[in-house]
Amino acid sequence: MGKKKNQKQQPSASKDDLLNTLGDFTSKENWDSFFTIRGSDDSFEWYAEWPQLRDSLLPRIQQHPSPSSLSPSSSLRILVPGCGNSRLSEHLYDAGFGDITNIDFSKVVISGMLRRNVRDRPNMRWRVMDMTQMQFPDDTFNVVLDKGGLDALMEPELGPQLGTKYLSEVKRVLKSRGKFICLTLAESHVLGLLFPKFRFGWNVCLYAIPQKPSTKPDLQTFMVVAEKESSNELLQIISSFDHSSLACNPNQASGLLEALESENQIRGEYLSGSDVLYSLEDLQLGAKGDLQKLSPGRRVLLTLGEQGVSHFCYKAVLLDAKQQSGAFSFHCGVFIVPKTRSHEWLFSSEEGQWQVVESSKAARLIMVLLEASHANADMEDIQKDLSPLVKPLAPADNDKGNQIPFMTASDGIKQRSVVYQGSSSLTGPVVIEDVVYENTDDDVSHSLPFRRLIFERTEGLVQSEALLTRDGLFDKSVYGAEMKKASSSSKSKRRGALKRNNESSSKMKVYHGYLASSYHTAIISGFSLISSYLESVASSGNRVKAVVIGLGAGLLPMFLHGCMQSMQIEAVELDPVMLNLARDYFGFTEDKRMKVHIADGIQFVRDYRNLYAAGNEVLLSSNGSCKLSDAESRSTAIDIIIVDVDSSDSSSGLRCPAADFVEESFLQNVKDTLSEQGLFVINLVSRSPAIKDAVVSRMKEVFSHLFCIQLEGEVNLVLFGLCSESRIEEDCIPDAALKLDKLLKSEHPEISQSITDAAKKLKRLK
Repeated sequence: MGKKKNQKQQPSASKDDLLNTLGDFTSKENWDSFFTIRGSDDSFEWYAEWPQLRDSLLPRIQQHPSPSSLSPSSSLRILVPGCGNSRLSEHLYDAGFGDITNIDFSKVVISGMLRRNVRDRPNMRWRVMDMTQMQFPDDTFNVVLDKGGLDALMEPELGPQLGTKYLSEVKRVLKSRGKFICLTLAESHVLGLLFPKFRFGWNVCLYAIPQKPSTKPDLQTFMVVAEKESSNELLQIISSFDHSSLACNPNQASGLLEALESENQIRGEYLSGSDVLYSLEDLQLGAKGDLQKLSPGRRVLLTLGEQGVSHFCYKAVLLDAKQQSGAFSFHCGVFIVPKTRSHEWLFSSEEGQWQVVESSKAARLIMVLLEASHANADMEDIQKDLSPLVKPLAPADNDKGNQIPFMTASDGIKQRSVVYQGSSSLTGPVVIEDVVYENTDDDVSHSLPFRRLIFERTEGLVQSEALLTRDGLFDKSVYGAEMKKASSSSKSKRRGALKRNNESSSKMKVYHGYLASSYHTAIISGFSLISSYLESVASSGNRVKAVVIGLGAGLLPMFLHGCMQSMQIEAVELDPVMLNLARDYFGFTEDKRMKVHIADGIQFVRDYRNLYAAGNEVLLSSNGSCKLSDAESRSTAIDIIIVDVDSSDSSSGLRCPAADFVEESFLQNVKDTLSEQGLFVINLVSRSPAIKDAVVSRMKEVFSHLFCIQLEGEVNLVLFGLCSESRIEEDCIPDAALKLDKLLKSEHPEISQSITDAAKKLKRLK
């Protein structure tokens, strides 16, 4: 076997005509035709010939080479797959290696080679056999010697399927301490398969075969020797040559060295204990212990599937429950995470993954994270594809061989239509969709439609959610029953499979008198903590000044604008695209009591603080800059600052807000900017208790009093920092909530009641 014409050492002109008969180097018929035309007596050497090979090859074949002698051992059993009509086997036989088996799937060449050697080399065996499906028992040979066979199977356009099957067979038929010796042109796509297949339990060395004297650099033959060790130790690949002195084709040299460096880097990461991907073969060799046994707290990243074995490849995490003493629902389960949710902290972080294991009640959980390549596949097909792949990962006592159960993260969406899909240079891809949730309440006659704003950078996290009504008006006879349903938390609802529909009714518009998000309800309920102050400002004819950092769809500012006539609202939004989307799709409007500033929220607060704290009156411009005011447009201290922004860096463990908004320097600037009775509100979204504790600790250092509302069944934690030194006791909060209720001019008792009920959940942290 050999390589494409543009990848091999060029034969003579007369041989070029013969090569035209090949085309596909994996075709049995093509090789039969090639060897029929050529005949068996005229050998064809694809790579280096015996004079160049001898001194490098013979010491590698011997089991225990002696420095003083190169005498071979006749006890070695040698297999030469894809032998063709090369004289390599004959030279080895003549050198004293008498137990050699040659295989090739071309009956023509095997017949010819048998006739050529039957008299002079009677003990040499020749068999017609496919090297990717060898008919030998396990642990048969001491040496498998490949000269161009793997290269021929690895035609780039055909992928690694045949090469993978072949190398699996090589590993199977080799005895312990046996050697796979591969003569190759060492192209990157070949080494990219070869090196990973011989990691754990193999000692791999790389040699350069000397070239014939030439006037110009040519493609050089290299020899990879992989020895099957008795342990599963992982070793670096050793090369026997000076990398800087390679005299071969520059492209060949650079590709080889890059592949070698990359593989050794991966092996170094394995050895250092880094979080790297293992193959199923690695794990079956014992790279992370005995898979047949549960090991409490074991966590392994791995890949499942490969081309030719499964329809798809998958990234997965194997997790053995930390506590193995409890009662488990099953020994082994598979949890499939759709692409739309795979970037969530719960599934992408180690801490979150352990939470899933605990809730799954599985002794071993295999979490499979789907990617873009799986987007068009049906979940049933995914499960069928995964079933044979996960079976080897089940512990030995897996429910006495019962089928491994599959679980899937879902979002409960019944209908979905996309009304906008675009992108912003600051926010990235943005989707606005209308959805109807699956109705699980038998007492409700129909489900309401909602409009949702989603940032693709935080996949699975809904930024804003609003109730849709006909023309944005509220008909109590139509929507009254539905208003009694429990509100859902946006910034924790998840996305499902996307269904495009451009026929969304233009008459359905956002209704601003309804809070679709329970965390918005919680934010407003916290105003109870300063309800006496709010009441005094309203009764004096003045206005409460509120700043909302993070406009999103503008739903929270619009609700406050409609319900609190005494409130002056300043919204700060970094991305001007968001303002346009809020106007075009969510009915956001500005007036004398509602202003938007396109600015960085942290810089906005810092500038305001620097001017106001110095005793100056401040004028706010539409671009968010602050300057000294005149008498007609003065700005007093801010009474309420709300931070409701997402984080573009999900690796921090914070989904909301961005980490800069919980730094102590920003928190201190907020306090300095607020009035003496001021209130700071921040919507915190993180599944990490450690991160939440750190944020709470910082806020305790800055604010006189600290309260929180933990939304039931949700990840949101809403924190409230008070500037006033005077205390408000928890038993006074219900009365304070009633006072707030009188200030709110909501048209719906259900909304007012939900705010009052949320206020009762306020807990003092300091």
